Amino acid sequence: MGLVNIITMKITNFKPVLAAALSASALFVGGCVHTDTGDSSFAWPFTADDTITARYERTAQQVTEATRYVLGHDGKLLVDNVVDNSFKAKINERTVYVKVSKVDEKVTQVQIQARVSGKGDLHLDADLDKQIALQLTVTR
Repeated sequence: MGLVNIITMKITNFKPVLAAALSASALFVGGCVHTDTGDSSFAWPFTADDTITARYERTAQQVTEATRYVLGHDGKLLVDNVVDNSFKAKINERTVYVKVSKVDEKVTQVQIQARVSGKGDLHLDADLDKQIALQLTVTR
């Protein structure tokens, strides 16, 4: 009878421990983040915003051409959506999403998002932003 009480006590004490373990593991389970191109990508919870937004005083066509050149030159351009000016590329084992949108006749906005292993790479985002800006000065 003593052994049955010990086993029963261990099982009843195990339920709160199991509940606490499951609750704690839920904090570390990955989720999804929406990319600038409308896709979804794996993401760890509690990650900071990983998108850089820049505006250029150029036409949407000029910025789109500069973006296409930079992504193709630095890596492999996977998707070039000419309907909504969105791109997907692979650079240094990172997946890069870029969205070019017209703000007005003279200003164009670019959103750059590089992702690797469920988190963003702001360094690559900033580097691509600079390269696009430099390419715009070359193609003036």
